[in-house]
Amino acid sequence: MNSSRHLSLLMILACSLPTAGLQAQEDDGRNAETRLRWHREHMRMRVDSPFKELEWRFIGPEIMSGRVTDIAVPPDQPYTFYVATASGGIWKTVNEGTTWEPIFDDAPSTSVGDLAVDPNNPQRVWAGLGEANIFRSSMAGTGIYRSDNGGKSWRHMGLAATHTIARILVHPQNSDVVYVAAGGHEWTDNEERGVYKTVDGGSSWQKVLYESPRAGAYDLVMDPQDPETLYASLWHRIRLKWSDPKPGPGGGIYKSTDGGDSWRRVSEGLPQRDKAGRTGLDIARSNPNILYALIDNHESARQAEEGERDSYGRSRSEVIKGAEVYKSEDKGETWAKVSESGRTMQRLFSTYGWVFGQIRVDPNDADRVYIMGVPMLTSTDGGKTFSGVRYRGLHGDHHALWIDPNNSNYLINGNDGGVNISYDQGETWKDFGNLGVVQFYNLTYDMAEPFNVYGSIQDNGSWMGPVSHRPGRDAPTQWKSIPGGEASYHAFDWNDYNTLYSEGFYGRIQRSSMNPRETTRINVPQVEGEDELRGQWLAPFIVSKHNSQVIYHGMQSVYRSMNRGDDWTRISPDLSYNDPEKLGDIPHQVISSLSESPLKFGLVYAGTDDGRVHVTKNSGDEWTEIIAGLPEKKWVSRLVASAYDEATVYLAQNGKRDDDFTAYLFRSKDFGSTWEDISAGIPSGPINVIKEDPKNGDILYVGTDLGVYVTTDGAKTWNVLGSGLPITFVHDLIVHPRDNIMVIATHGRGMYALDVKSVQEK
Repeated sequence: MNSSRHLSLLMILACSLPTAGLQAQEDDGRNAETRLRWHREHMRMRVDSPFKELEWRFIGPEIMSGRVTDIAVPPDQPYTFYVATASGGIWKTVNEGTTWEPIFDDAPSTSVGDLAVDPNNPQRVWAGLGEANIFRSSMAGTGIYRSDNGGKSWRHMGLAATHTIARILVHPQNSDVVYVAAGGHEWTDNEERGVYKTVDGGSSWQKVLYESPRAGAYDLVMDPQDPETLYASLWHRIRLKWSDPKPGPGGGIYKSTDGGDSWRRVSEGLPQRDKAGRTGLDIARSNPNILYALIDNHESARQAEEGERDSYGRSRSEVIKGAEVYKSEDKGETWAKVSESGRTMQRLFSTYGWVFGQIRVDPNDADRVYIMGVPMLTSTDGGKTFSGVRYRGLHGDHHALWIDPNNSNYLINGNDGGVNISYDQGETWKDFGNLGVVQFYNLTYDMAEPFNVYGSIQDNGSWMGPVSHRPGRDAPTQWKSIPGGEASYHAFDWNDYNTLYSEGFYGRIQRSSMNPRETTRINVPQVEGEDELRGQWLAPFIVSKHNSQVIYHGMQSVYRSMNRGDDWTRISPDLSYNDPEKLGDIPHQVISSLSESPLKFGLVYAGTDDGRVHVTKNSGDEWTEIIAGLPEKKWVSRLVASAYDEATVYLAQNGKRDDDFTAYLFRSKDFGSTWEDISAGIPSGPINVIKEDPKNGDILYVGTDLGVYVTTDGAKTWNVLGSGLPITFVHDLIVHPRDNIMVIATHGRGMYALDVKSVQEK
C-alpha cells in the first residue's frame, strides 16, 4: 500500500548515516548504527532486485492473531486506536477493529514494545521498538520513532542501541518533553538502559536514571495532577541461553519530583531488592496519592514436592511467591502488600513473571485494579482479592489493557491472541481474529492439490491451511487446528500422507493419523543412569528420505527409530559442549538442527545451539566434529545436506542470543572439513533458514529477520526476492517440488506464498 512505500522511503532518509556498500562480514553485528545501515541496504536491494515484479501473496491465517504488547488511543477518539505487536509492527484501526491497516511495514525492526499518543496532538504518535517481555521469541528493536501524521510516515528519533523499550510518557502540557523506559539488551550487558528524557521532541536524549548495564527500566507513571512527579521501576535482568531471567542486585521503584532531574528509591515495605523481579506500576487518576505495584517476587514460598514440575514439565526445587500486588497511599513513600498469598496469585505468572508485569487502575475508581498474566485478574477492593477474567475467545496470556477514562466500562485488551474489547468492565468480550500478526515458527507441506502448509504458532498451537487460501475471499475456517503444540516441527511419512509427526516443546514427539484423528506419543525414553534428556524449545526431527519408517530426533544426542518411533536407539554421544556451568532451567547445549543427505542413507549432520557441528557418514558409528573455520559457539540455525552433491552441505548460524545481527552463512564441499563463507551480498542477519531449490542446485533461498534473499548463481550474488512483503522475521520456508511455489512462515505476519518458476528459469 502507498503508506508502506512512503514509510520505507522515509525510513531510509531518516537514518542518515553514510553507506559504504555491503560490509556485513566486516562490520560489528552488535552495533546499532550498523543495523540501521544494513536496513537501508536491504531497502535499496529491494528496489533494485531483478525479481521485484514477483508479488508475495498473504495466505493467512486470519482466523487468529498474535501477541499484542501495547494499545494507544488518541484523546476522546475511542474507536481509533493503535496496536503495538511483538513482531508484526504497528497497526491502526479507525472503526474499532472492524478493519486494520499496518502502518509500520518497512521499519528496521517490526518488534514493538510500547506506543504513546501525544495528549496535546492526537496526530503525533511515539513508538518504542523492541518487545520488553523478553520471550525466547522476542526480537530486538532499533529505538524510538515518531509520526506527526497519525502513522502515515515515521522518523527515527534515536536510542537505537536500547533494543527493548517498555514505556513512553509524553508530558501533558509540553509535547517536546518525553520520557522513555528502556529495558536494554535481552542477552548481553549494555549501558543503554534506564530512563531517558528529551526536552526537544526527540532530537536529543538525556539518560536521567541509570543503575547498571543489567538494570533495565520497565515501567513509568506520571502524577496526573503534577507532571513533575514520576515513578519508575527498574529490574536487574538478563536472559541467559540456559536460564530464564532472574532478579539480581539493584532495581526497585524510584521517584522523581523534579521532572526526572533527580531520583530516589522508595522501597519501604517492598520485597527484598535482589528477589524482586519485573515490576509494573500504575497510579490512580481519581486519587494520585494511591499507587499500585505488581511485583514478580522470587522469594521462596515453599520447597517443591518430590517429582513436582513446572508448567513446562521441568523439575522444580522450590516454588517462588510469584505475583504480588503492593499498594501505596502516600505517593510511594511507603508500601504494603495487599494481595492474598494463595494459588490464584502463585499461578498467575506460573514460572515466567518477566513476561507480564502490567497493572492498570480504573481511572475513575481507585479500588478497581486489573493485573495481566495467565489469565487476567480483576479486583474491586483495592487489590485484596482477585478473580479471573475469562470469556469464550479471550486468550489466556495478557500483556496490555487500556481503560477509557471517560467510560470505565470500555476496555481494550491485548494478549497473545490479538485484541479484545469489552463494553461491560470485562464481563463479556468481542474478539478480533483479523489482526494479521500470527507468529509462526516453521512449516512443512503435503502433496494434496492444492497443497496444504502446516506450522506451529507461538502460544496458539499448530495449524494447517491450503496454499490457495485468499483472506477476505475464502472462509477463514479453511485453516484448521492440527496435532502439535506451539513449539513443533511437522513432518509427514512421505509414503503415507495420513501420518503426521509433530511435537510439544522440548522434544515431546508424537505420531498422528489425520483421518481419523488419533495420536500416539513416541517420546525418546529416559534411560536410568544417563543424563536427563534435554531438548530445544523446537527440538528438530526428520523423516529419512530413504526410508519413511526411519526418524531421526535431536536432543543432546541424536536418536534414530527404524519403526516410526515405536523404538529408539541413541546413535551419537552428547554432541554439545555439555558445560555443567551452562546447564540451567532452560534446556541448553542441545541439537538445534539435523539434516540427512538425500543422496546417501546414514550421512547425517547435527548442529547444536552452543555452536558445535558434527557429521556421521555411517549412521552414527563414527562422528566427526567439523567446526574448523566457523565462528565459535554460535547457534546453528540450519544445516542442509545438498540434494545435488553428496559432499556439499550448507550451514547458517544465528547470533541473536549474543545480540549479534551478522549474516552467518557457509558452504562446504567436502563434508564439512572446510567451510566457505557465502554471505557476501546479504547485508543483515540473523539468518534463520537456508534451502536449496528443488529444480536447480545453483539456486538457494535464505530467510532473515528482514525478508527473503535468493541467489541463482551458486551464492556469487544475492538479491531480495519479490515485492509486497513487509519487513518481517522469516523463520522458515519451503519450495513445493511439484508446484514450484515458495511459502514462508513469518514470526509476526503469518504465511506468504510466491510462484518461483521464473526464478528457476533464470
